[in-house]
Amino acid sequence: MPLLSVDGLSVAFPGHAAVREASFSLAAGETLALVGESGCGKSVTAFSVMRLLPPNARVVSGRILLEGADLLALSESEMREVRGAQVSLIQQEPMTSLNPVLSIGLQIAEVIRRHEKLSRKAARARAVELLDLVSIPDAHRRIDDYPHNLSGGMRQRVMIAMAVACRPKLLIADEPTTALDVTTQAQVLDLLDDLRHRLGMAVLLITHDLGVVAQWADRIAVMYAGRIVEQAGIEPFFAAPLHPYSRGLLGARVDVDADEHYSTHRLTEIPGNVGSAAGQAGCSFAPRCPVAQPACRQAVPPLVGLGDERAVACPVTVSSHSSPLLGGEAR
Repeated sequence: MPLLSVDGLSVAFPGHAAVREASFSLAAGETLALVGESGCGKSVTAFSVMRLLPPNARVVSGRILLEGADLLALSESEMREVRGAQVSLIQQEPMTSLNPVLSIGLQIAEVIRRHEKLSRKAARARAVELLDLVSIPDAHRRIDDYPHNLSGGMRQRVMIAMAVACRPKLLIADEPTTALDVTTQAQVLDLLDDLRHRLGMAVLLITHDLGVVAQWADRIAVMYAGRIVEQAGIEPFFAAPLHPYSRGLLGARVDVDADEHYSTHRLTEIPGNVGSAAGQAGCSFAPRCPVAQPACRQAVPPLVGLGDERAVACPVTVSSHSSPLLGGEAR
């Protein structure tokens, strides 16, 4: 049984859909990257798992199973026991997530005392251990600092310490390095990967950075206009992406290793505008797709498994992999 299983999740805001029939699973100790452009539904999916959607959003359909228990069926009081203890979230900008008038030690200790029966003194000692764990220097002294006393990278480490304080089974990292410089990004991602192995956590990594995905994820799920259009292991995905949108994303990357072409190589553009998740007929990517067929504009293509844990929502790709000439078999 997977640790997390999202099955047919659809989320809507007044007047439009944000996520449509998203399905994916995550095994214990695994890192799954959920990738796509801004506004495609990645963060809404993450907040749905945490049951932290804004008041004007609603889950239309689907299930979110954590070790077989449907999180959507839990009461709010039951869900409060899950958040922090079993599932934790790291958001994009730590300065807006940390309370500016409380020391970082008090904020970490609050998480610990909320889920574990510890005294204030024991919780403070545990907070120092957690700051050490995330490589905050002089943790015993910095524990009384306020968020504004810390750099962006240090604040993000504090957020990680809070997130792993109760050794959750699942850590959701929603663009955890967006506000950081490149060097600090690498340090934070290395830290997350190290903690994943040491604590045995699964990580759902929300990002639009394919370079981050290539280095730190085990599998990838590509999202476009609220739908997951491709799933694959990291190596096969980067070797041969199957969905036209995935190929467009890879083609738009800057190849920093190709020094001789770095200054003259023109990036491949995906023509047109980002599709809507509002429920238009057919495939949302069809207006921008170089291989779209008339059928693509008539019905939404389902996510079809092609073996080796690969799946794609593209009838043209599925048809080519089903061809006897290619020896493929769609399942």
